[in-house]
Amino acid sequence: MEGFFAFIIVALGGASLAGSVRIVNQGNEALVERLGSYNKKLTPGLNFTLPFLDRVAYQETIREKVLDIPPQSCITRDNVSISVDAVVYWRIVDMEKAFYKVQNLQSAMVNLVLTQIRAEMGQLELDQTFTARTEINELLLRELDISTDPWGVKVTRVELRDIVPSKAVQESMELQMSAERRKRAAILTSEGDRESSVNSARGKADAQVLDAEAQQKSLLLRAEAEQKATIMRAQAARQEKVLQAQATAEALQIIAKTLQSDPHAAEALQFLMAQNYLDVGGKIGTSPSSKVMFMDPRSIPATMEGIRSIIGEGEK
Repeated sequence: MEGFFAFIIVALGGASLAGSVRIVNQGNEALVERLGSYNKKLTPGLNFTLPFLDRVAYQETIREKVLDIPPQSCITRDNVSISVDAVVYWRIVDMEKAFYKVQNLQSAMVNLVLTQIRAEMGQLELDQTFTARTEINELLLRELDISTDPWGVKVTRVELRDIVPSKAVQESMELQMSAERRKRAAILTSEGDRESSVNSARGKADAQVLDAEAQQKSLLLRAEAEQKATIMRAQAARQEKVLQAQATAEALQIIAKTLQSDPHAAEALQFLMAQNYLDVGGKIGTSPSSKVMFMDPRSIPATMEGIRSIIGEGEK
């Protein structure tokens, strides 16, 4: 009997020792109550409690969790019915508050998020719910974080997933968008036609300006060319006259030398001049506008005397 009682005592002691050892996994925490009141919090690792006096009242993870919010019917400020669902990322930062300050923490979180979503959507018009989604997420995050702080909860992120209007509203929106697209297409078409007309007119104007400039340059170049040609003709005529004068002077010098060296050359010269007069008269007589020319043979000796005097002055 004594051995039996000893075995029972050892067994009870072993059971008590085993019951006093608590192992908490990484990322979790546990709350211990002693005789019905909160005593301490167990952290990850090996922990000890008093057998028969302590019990683990609550154990939960402190890692971030995802709360899926089901679709919720909301009414916007312009009285449009929409369905909204969301997802909330949160984690427990104070295990004692999360257990003792609220009953059924997750259910309380869901109802709080739904209430906040309905309140925020009721302050916006339908168009704003689509364009201001980022602002709505930030506003919900701020409001939920403040509301859940007494529960020892930290809301880290809120995302609205789908905002679905009613079927009638969707059909109206599709009609509106179709009309808007047609209007934009008509505007773009008219703007394109206007730009095309403007570009065409601008191109014609530029072409006319370029044509006028080309004509002006052509006239200037032509005038400059004619001016240069006139100057060159005048220079050529002047050069020709100079050459003729030089040739005449040289001829007169030759004649003078000939007259000085040969006394009979004067008679030959008179004969050539008379023949020259006759040739000139023949040409005048054959021209369409014929003229009557009278020539005095006595003028030939006088002409010869004039030539001699010119030659004599040239020699002086």
